Amino acid sequence: MNNSKQIVIIGGGITGLSAAYYLQKQLVEKQLPYKVKLVEASSHLGGKIRTLHRDGFTIEQGADSMLIRKQPAMKLVEELHLEDQIVRNATGKSYILKGNKFHRMPQNTYMGIPKNARSIWNSTLISPKGKLRALADLWKGKRKEETDESLAAFFRRRFGNELLHNQIETLLSGIHSGNIEEMSLKASYPQFRQLEQEYGSLMKGLNKTIPKVAKDKGKGPAPGAFFSFQNGLGTLVDRLAEEIGEENMMLQTAVDHIEKKEHGYHVLLSDGNVYKADAVIIATPHFTVPKIFSQYDFFQPFVEVPATSTANIVLAFDKVKIKKDIDGTGFLVNKNSNYHITACTWTHKKWPLTTPEGKVLMRCYVGRPDNEEIVEASDDALTDIVLKDLHKAMKLKGDPTFSVVTRWRNGRPQYTLGHSERLAEIRKQARLQLPGVFLTGCSYDGQGIPDCIEQGERTAQKALHFVLR
Repeated sequence: MNNSKQIVIIGGGITGLSAAYYLQKQLVEKQLPYKVKLVEASSHLGGKIRTLHRDGFTIEQGADSMLIRKQPAMKLVEELHLEDQIVRNATGKSYILKGNKFHRMPQNTYMGIPKNARSIWNSTLISPKGKLRALADLWKGKRKEETDESLAAFFRRRFGNELLHNQIETLLSGIHSGNIEEMSLKASYPQFRQLEQEYGSLMKGLNKTIPKVAKDKGKGPAPGAFFSFQNGLGTLVDRLAEEIGEENMMLQTAVDHIEKKEHGYHVLLSDGNVYKADAVIIATPHFTVPKIFSQYDFFQPFVEVPATSTANIVLAFDKVKIKKDIDGTGFLVNKNSNYHITACTWTHKKWPLTTPEGKVLMRCYVGRPDNEEIVEASDDALTDIVLKDLHKAMKLKGDPTFSVVTRWRNGRPQYTLGHSERLAEIRKQARLQLPGVFLTGCSYDGQGIPDCIEQGERTAQKALHFVLR
């Protein structure tokens, strides 16, 4: 048994790594007699960040970028001295595939939500009647009830069914791989409700608050809103691991159980070892928590919280095999269309450094809440499914030089109605019954990489405050 004073972090995704980095930094600066130990069940650090280098290609098997305007990510990048390796995404047209027709994503939208009347009038995705209904957002006013509502109910109330199903749902379902009829507005996008309350119109609020992209006249398109690194997002994971130190991390070791003791906790590991911890940061998916703390019933609601499964299929081609190119960076697929894929990114156009000259790199996604079983098809079957869809949608000819299939089983936690209240009650009980145990990560307070970095830093501060109280 390890008896030194230490804080154990369970989970080596970006939240756990960020928590370990910020915690260790504080311990060194303050010269405190605590150690940090990060425990990860798999052989891979970074969670949904996984970069593969193959035949000159840089392939992202999970997340491919971060929003540059989100400060927690840029702050960490600067602390790690990675600014000189940043690359911005190339901008270009994007589309929604509805039926068998590509519709250009209307301009002046945010996540498919129009920011002004012109954006609605220019959309080819909705009828004149649907456009008139969508414009009602401008004078509809705010909702008086303070109870939570689903994303679908909110956008249906503001814009009507046509814009919801043909445009907004396609974007949001693609981002979250979830059912927006069940997703909580309060937990997923509280800022939308705040804009409605403040401006009486979501369009007016977005137009006032979303930064406008400045165009640099004569110097090509405006820079993209997302960033990665020259060698892929794995650069961030590698640098964090280097800063934390190999001696402070244990991979391929699961946590079987955590026992509360008179002073601190005993963390029982799958290899038979036991760590003594003064505080424990849990940065694992929500559904693992009831198993780790099986003697505490208040974690049981996590068992019922869904997490959806998806897969992405990366295809590499010789450029000469692409007979009909598409003028854009990719497309999303409306769920009422007869396709298995939910989206396709032309990675070689969005991130040119990922692809050798004369080559093409595409990344396609499968898996919806009503079609998760497709994720379990074999690699060859998934590749064939995607190729058939691409042949139909784009008249794509020829076979890829290679394909890479990555499955993310239960990888997308769903913030369903009541998420915020449910989480608040569980955390309240944890503070009372398990002081010094902290839940953090994408299952709880935000799923984007910057959100997870921010959670990691914030939780590190809470853990440090607890042990020094």
